[in-house]
Amino acid sequence: MDRPEILPIDDSATVWTTFRPTGRPLLVLMHGYGANERDLLPLAAQLPPEFAVAALRAPLPLGRGGHAWFPITADPGTPTLADADAATAGVLAWLETVRAEHAPGPVVLLGFSQGGAMAAHLLRRAPAAFAAAVVLSGFSVPGSVDGDARLAQLRPPLFWGYDPADPIVPGAAFDRTRDFLSGHVDLREHRYAVGHSISAAELDDVAEFLAGVLDGVGPVIEP
Repeated sequence: MDRPEILPIDDSATVWTTFRPTGRPLLVLMHGYGANERDLLPLAAQLPPEFAVAALRAPLPLGRGGHAWFPITADPGTPTLADADAATAGVLAWLETVRAEHAPGPVVLLGFSQGGAMAAHLLRRAPAAFAAAVVLSGFSVPGSVDGDARLAQLRPPLFWGYDPADPIVPGAAFDRTRDFLSGHVDLREHRYAVGHSISAAELDDVAEFLAGVLDGVGPVIEP
């Protein structure tokens, strides 16, 4: 079966933390494999309050309320480029609608595991569309993308937190990710003994990183 060129986002499932995103910096949350749009929402309360937060539901249903951004393979850290492109195309279409309807400020991505892979891949697909990204226990997608050269010019800040002994994502995927990110973004690499999870210390570091991003993008509307 041919892969679709776009996997659309179900916006009726999007969860917002504010009804006033206009002019506010926007933080887009993308969950991991088998989770849903509410999985990362508890993090929002511990991140800078200036952000309007939108938590997306991945487009592929798995049953029991779980969803995925792309099919899992025998190597969880190596999705196909076509699958990742279809998922990121859906997020970019969603974001275009959000910008037209709500006119948010700078957009920052935050994803865990598959969602982290999405955050990194979205930067590659639309390098000028995002102010920064946070990749937690995530990885890059193999292959070349048309936006890679532009991304290497812009070098947006990217926070990458992971455990080298992650029991889910193979170490080779992290090695590939480091090689790619170091040449294309302003990489802030952090290692934690968390397995395939997020620790309190990691979240504190993410909050500090996002506060620095806000300082770098100019004044914002206070919540």
